[in-house]
Amino acid sequence: MSKLAVVAFGGNALLRSGQKGTCQEQMQNVADTCQSLLPFLKQGYNLVIGHGNGPQVGNVLLQNEAGSQMFGLPAMPMDVCGAETQGQIGYMIEMGLEKVMVKENIDRNVVTFVTQVLVDKDDPMFKNPTKPVGPYYSEEEAEAYAKETGAIYKEDPKGKGWRKVVASPKPIDIQNIKLVKRLAEEGNIVITVGGGGIPVILKDGVHVGVEAVIDKDLASAMTAIKIGADEFYILTDVPKVYINFRKENEKALDTITVAEAQLYLDAGHFTEGSMAPKIRAAILFVKETGHEAIITEATKLGDPTCGTRIVK
Repeated sequence: MSKLAVVAFGGNALLRSGQKGTCQEQMQNVADTCQSLLPFLKQGYNLVIGHGNGPQVGNVLLQNEAGSQMFGLPAMPMDVCGAETQGQIGYMIEMGLEKVMVKENIDRNVVTFVTQVLVDKDDPMFKNPTKPVGPYYSEEEAEAYAKETGAIYKEDPKGKGWRKVVASPKPIDIQNIKLVKRLAEEGNIVITVGGGGIPVILKDGVHVGVEAVIDKDLASAMTAIKIGADEFYILTDVPKVYINFRKENEKALDTITVAEAQLYLDAGHFTEGSMAPKIRAAILFVKETGHEAIITEATKLGDPTCGTRIVK
């Protein structure tokens, strides 16, 4: 039986530092990242891919705002914008994988799921939204928008302005996860939980979209757990995880236990919004499955010693 791996693409798989975010740039970045998956394809792995969507959904929100202000077009809510970017990025990944597979004479189907992820309507994060989304505003503009829409705005700690903040609740279930598992085990490459998935809650027995952002690494870890993945990879822009990062005494971590990872996390070695969520996701996967999780740079995939490995 083929091994089943879940690979969570990092933000740099789509958009690199200093880039404008044109379609051509993103297509090339995705193609490069998909090329790094070749070792898995050649070894016959079954693959499920997760990905982020932060810059893309931010651009969609800006486009919505411009359309609303200039032409009176109705702005779409965040759940709809998330669905839009899932389709957009899934298409790009499909195109990138096709280039690799045609070149290598590999015949695999690739399918993108626009995925809803269930969260608890009573998740405490809804009472303390902290995830910034969308454009920056002046304090006066933020106050006016908050009064008009009821949204919450907070000042950027680096002084760039004020931004809307939304909750980042924990995922508790993933729609169509049994179908994701079946398709992957049949040899199809499945792209799912893009951007962490579209956050939905249950209301009167049906799913309803909410203004929130789910951490994509955590959603990918939950996907890996629910489909019984043998391996879980989180791709980022550094080859390994470091403690004392960018300090004179920085140290790359090769293999660490869940307990060691938790100690480093509690000691503040990993930055929120960067490495900390990846470590939490890796810990969750290893605790639940007993299998190892690997955090590494995309170009290192295929090397049996690549990245930082978190083990039980």
